[in-house]
Amino acid sequence: MNFGHGGNVGLLAARAGLPREEILDFSASINPQGPPGHLRSLVNRSLGEVVHYPDPYASGLAAAIADQHGLSSRQIVVGNGSTEILFALPRVLGVSAALIPVPSYLDYRTAVLREGLDVEEVLLKEADGFAMPWTAVEKKLKGGEMVILGQPNNPTGRLFDNERLADLAVRRPETFFVVDEAFADFVPDYRSMIHYGCVNIVVVRSMTKFYAVPGFRLGYAMADAELADRLRGFLPPWSVGSVAQAVGQGVLEDQTYAGRSRCEAVRRREALSADLSALPGLKVYPGAANYLLVKIEREDVDAVGLEAKLLRQGIAIRVCANFTGLGPEYFRVAVRRTSENRRLVAALSGVLQPSRTAGAARARKTPAIMFLGTSSNAGKSVLAAAMCRILLQDGYTVAPFKAQNMSLNSHVTADGGEMGRAQVVQAQACRRAPDVRMNPVLLKPNSDMGSQVIVMGKPVGNMAVSDYIAYKSKVLETVRTAYDSLAADVDVMVLEGAGSPAEVNLKRHDIVNLAMADYARAAALLVGDIDRGGVFAAFAGTLDLLSEYERSLIAGFVINRFRGKQALLADAIAFTRRHTGLPTFGVVPYVADLGLPEEDSVSFKAGAASQDSGAGRPVEIAVVDLPHISNFTDFDALKIEPDVRIRIVRRVADLGRPAAVILPGSKNVIEDLAHLQRSGLVDAILQLARTSAVELIGICGGFQMLGQHIEDPLAIESLSGRIQGLGLLDAATSLAAEKSLRLVGARHVASGHTVRGYEIHHGQTHSQNHTACVVREDGEAIGIASPDGRIWGTYLHGIFDDDAFRRWFVDRLRSARGFEPVGRIVAPYDVDAALDRLADMVRESLQVQEIYKKAGLR
Repeated sequence: MNFGHGGNVGLLAARAGLPREEILDFSASINPQGPPGHLRSLVNRSLGEVVHYPDPYASGLAAAIADQHGLSSRQIVVGNGSTEILFALPRVLGVSAALIPVPSYLDYRTAVLREGLDVEEVLLKEADGFAMPWTAVEKKLKGGEMVILGQPNNPTGRLFDNERLADLAVRRPETFFVVDEAFADFVPDYRSMIHYGCVNIVVVRSMTKFYAVPGFRLGYAMADAELADRLRGFLPPWSVGSVAQAVGQGVLEDQTYAGRSRCEAVRRREALSADLSALPGLKVYPGAANYLLVKIEREDVDAVGLEAKLLRQGIAIRVCANFTGLGPEYFRVAVRRTSENRRLVAALSGVLQPSRTAGAARARKTPAIMFLGTSSNAGKSVLAAAMCRILLQDGYTVAPFKAQNMSLNSHVTADGGEMGRAQVVQAQACRRAPDVRMNPVLLKPNSDMGSQVIVMGKPVGNMAVSDYIAYKSKVLETVRTAYDSLAADVDVMVLEGAGSPAEVNLKRHDIVNLAMADYARAAALLVGDIDRGGVFAAFAGTLDLLSEYERSLIAGFVINRFRGKQALLADAIAFTRRHTGLPTFGVVPYVADLGLPEEDSVSFKAGAASQDSGAGRPVEIAVVDLPHISNFTDFDALKIEPDVRIRIVRRVADLGRPAAVILPGSKNVIEDLAHLQRSGLVDAILQLARTSAVELIGICGGFQMLGQHIEDPLAIESLSGRIQGLGLLDAATSLAAEKSLRLVGARHVASGHTVRGYEIHHGQTHSQNHTACVVREDGEAIGIASPDGRIWGTYLHGIFDDDAFRRWFVDRLRSARGFEPVGRIVAPYDVDAALDRLADMVRESLQVQEIYKKAGLR
């Protein structure tokens, strides 16, 4: 059978030799927004009704349609697509002939010919811009016929004058006028022909195009009540299923979707029209729907040849040679999403001006792989780092990217910019210098309701959640510019999402998850942490909460942190594929200690940083947890020492009698110190310092806490203003507006070791009578100690990363506890080697080549 319409994706894929999902279909004009976001919810809720027969005449849906148009339900007839109604009308109207202005939708002619009607056509002339020739139409009317008109016309997109048709209908009461408003929903402020009060006008509408649900087959007619009764009686009962009826009612309620769709259709159509018009030899006709008619005005190619060349690239257009009044030089293209429209224009440019395109910058996005999560701390950061190193090992230049990171664990770049520590580790995996473009937006929570916002490495202010949501639209272009400039430097990008892409309260203003996957055209992998339990439910549930377009961006799943034999998961993996249609690309085993910094404080807060006690770990170091702890990875290197046990302290009972207590950095020092005072930990630490040989260390915010007092006169971190410190060091701190951000080389005075790290603080700490313990290369003290050296603090983050200093520090604690010093480095903190080990393990666990194919790499 010769099917003369567009949208047959299966046939197009077969012709192209590509999978269906790789066909970008411009031949069918469906709302590029995709269905309303709550489509799956509508389907899920109505599935229970499939055990019953549906309402035979879709009464509920008819009532909803009538309410939307201000009509009575009796005037509405619902059908299994507008095509069912269109094919029934010739018999119901009892006419003997049909008049069809052409070019027009092919099935107008098919429908009337099946009923044996005489067909006459009126040409819409290209020279007149395909305007309706009202005089010619009226001259051909004899009475007893039907006239079928598209409003707007398909394929030209041209609107006719509704007033002219209404006047004609009044003058010709013996003629029926069938107005196909299949695409009228795309026209802003359109007034339907049903509202002109002509009993001989029948309006036919499709719900499948505007609401992007052609698979449901939903359409309806609006007509005079008596005529509608005849039509309803002719159609078979139960022709619209219960699920389709529920979907129809549900989508009509979403006026926000409708308004946004109309606005986007206009904006994208105008942009696409301008881009197509700029190509040599193309004439684009203005239209009012979500498609454009184009004429090729050159001799070297026609629409048939053009369609074949584009299809080889996975792009389908609608050749219009089988429309009466058009020829092989015409084609029609749907208006799709902006990125897809640009891909079409680039492909057309490649065909129509190949020499220019060959010398131009590539239109294709840099291939990209993205890791999304079913939750926070699912392992996205670590897997992204692993993929960065795998790609590097395979000969690609690669860079990481996370549009927005919420973390108190930050790093300072060589040029003084601040970025998330996770992207620094990923940069190391790529063997690239950390670059703020890799993390253009960093959020550092400083209260339960707000965060410091850092854009391209520099703080722009503190914002409450509502303020930041409003700010996102302003920073979006900055994020995209950062991505594009970074992507232009490499062969492939590795992106990381944040939290879950299915957070229904955040999706509307998302800039980091699927919005970024869409922009980057990334192969997005959904990562689930099976160690938490419920991973397969999390996969299915996440997809269930995504819109259809969002689902199309997910390439498949990765199961992370599995303890056991992969064969045990075979049935669940197979079920997940049947349920979602997506593959699982691998199962990554649980590894207790990767030797890498944690991706965020979630693991620290969960106690993952604590180590089991036992023989051979005589040095116990207590790290005090803080509500706003920052840069908690300062202590990661200590965990690899075989004789050290790290213990997390949250209450007095946890403190015990360790060899050392560390007060870490904080994003809200005053509030965190107040918390320690309320919990009794300040008194307990002071008692421990007075009565034992414990060593007490403060890093950054913890250093400030050890002093006499802390002031925040500008309310940078807190509204509390001032708080008394522990009083163990002769120092006082005031928070200044300017933030100190620098990479630092320094000398630890007591050990003589050179150490490196970074400063990142608002605090300005002053001391009259201090003993410098850490001195920067420029001679400034960035750490002071008590006279006996047992209590000390410093602004230097990363001080324990230096192997020689760390061993000296641990040996000093050993000596204080009566153990012999080891005297040599026994555990090098080698992140690069750890990344290689991680990459090897992940490579064995994932179908790397399949992921490469999804990303368009091989």
